[in-house]
Amino acid sequence: MKKYLVRLPLLATFTLLQACSNADSVDIANRTGLPCKDKPNCVSTSDERAEYHLAVFDLSEAGSSNWQQIEEIALALPRARLGARSQQYIRVECVSSVFKFVDDFEIHQVGSKLQVRSESRTGYSDFGVNRERADTFREQLRQAKLLID
Repeated sequence: MKKYLVRLPLLATFTLLQACSNADSVDIANRTGLPCKDKPNCVSTSDERAEYHLAVFDLSEAGSSNWQQIEEIALALPRARLGARSQQYIRVECVSSVFKFVDDFEIHQVGSKLQVRSESRTGYSDFGVNRERADTFREQLRQAKLLID
């Protein structure tokens, strides 16, 4: 009986976290041109504040004409799945491995630049995960010769 009493709080905690994780896909409008809110769980090329700012993603000539390859690189990020797609815009949902929290990684091509935004749906801090994801994406684009160095 005692071992069940110990397991019950653990099960309840896990169930609560799972329910709050927003693991299901949702309808979110393109937010790539918006700055982040005041929580350290977001980075964006459209935010000028140092803690939220991402450097510009300048596309090379090859990158400007290869949206499909940009999408493929975004969808190859760890635990990524397609959230939404429209012309020159994609929202990728990146799901954490343990608690299944969802981060939205958005990319919008505007001319020869990419607007990029990565934000956690829940919680206050992301422990740098969104910036790391954007940096990984940038490096993958560089390796594919889709960015100007």
